Amino acid sequence: MHSVPFRAVAQPRQLLLLAALLFPLGFTNCGGTPGAARTSLPSTLPPAIPAAQPVLLFNGTGTSSSDVDAVAAILATLALGYETADSAQLDAMSEPQLAGYKLLIVPGGDSRVIGGNLSSSTVAGIRDAVADYGLHYLGICAGAFFGGYSIYNGIDVTGGVSFDFYQDEFKGTHIEPVAISFPAGNQLDVYWQDGPQLSGWGQVVARFPDGNAAIAEGSSGKGYVIFTGVHLEAPASWRGSMQFSTPVSDDLAYAATVVQAAFSGTLLPHF
Repeated sequence: MHSVPFRAVAQPRQLLLLAALLFPLGFTNCGGTPGAARTSLPSTLPPAIPAAQPVLLFNGTGTSSSDVDAVAAILATLALGYETADSAQLDAMSEPQLAGYKLLIVPGGDSRVIGGNLSSSTVAGIRDAVADYGLHYLGICAGAFFGGYSIYNGIDVTGGVSFDFYQDEFKGTHIEPVAISFPAGNQLDVYWQDGPQLSGWGQVVARFPDGNAAIAEGSSGKGYVIFTGVHLEAPASWRGSMQFSTPVSDDLAYAATVVQAAFSGTLLPHF
């Protein structure tokens, strides 16, 4: 799942002149600094449009079809109903339509391609649906890069924080088992592929061996956000000949825990 770090100012939303003239108070913060404190005026926001299912799983250009399938399998174990949206379908959604879902999941893939195939207004709309309406967001690997501060049309639900690769990327390693540690002292050996380390934003849920964040959680306005730099959801077929110290069932069980937390907005134990 090739991803790249984000280091650039996110593009603000473009407001229609007519809307600005007619509703100046309601849209005061729409073009403001992403992640800054917001004064929400719920009565001025259009009502959310309820979706048929509570989860929206992005499967657009730049995502890995195998990771989309892996995430879908986790959703099935949790009996969470979901709909998928490709790039064109996501571009066609308004903020109230996005807000009709409880959770948006962006899986692994190539974050440059993901951002490059969505409009800047769509990305800004996701950011505002999270901050203003309380849409939850789960970004996995490329989805975590895409959720941060980016020159590649990233969402920036992090208030300007960007993410770099986990250190083994710079040693020429692109796929490997990595032992991540948790506050209780336990570990999981999980599948990593070109994923980010997530230090500098939110609360650290799990750490890489070098101490940097492998999983992080936090808020963006009214929304709850989880980023993971590893593939907890990786099925046994991804492991190939690599040796893992924990069974795939343990990793998948914790993947379900993370998805459930993202869905419900429940904080995971953190350092």
